Amino acid sequence: MSTTMKTLAIAGAVAASMTSVATTANAASKEKCYGVSLAGKNDCAAGPGTTCAGTSVTDYQGNAWTLVDEGTCEAIELPAMADGTERAGSLEALERDLPA
Repeated sequence: MSTTMKTLAIAGAVAASMTSVATTANAASKEKCYGVSLAGKNDCAAGPGTTCAGTSVTDYQGNAWTLVDEGTCEAIELPAMADGTERAGSLEALERDLPA
């Protein structure tokens, strides 16, 4: 194998390795955020009567979560509830906006 071919093979292996590390780091930097997804857009845990992803029935359903970038959950801007109370995402399930 020529020196040029060896150099290209090594460069390709290094590039593939770096891509793998970047992908793994990106996947690890997500967290579950409850109460921020729109109806039918949750990633999972939509409470009793539902199965999983896409099964929430209420916007901002407190017991349904969506994966968000780590550290952003509680800072996501959400509309206020009908009574004017502020909404915020949570790292734990909430007792608000649950289906009747």
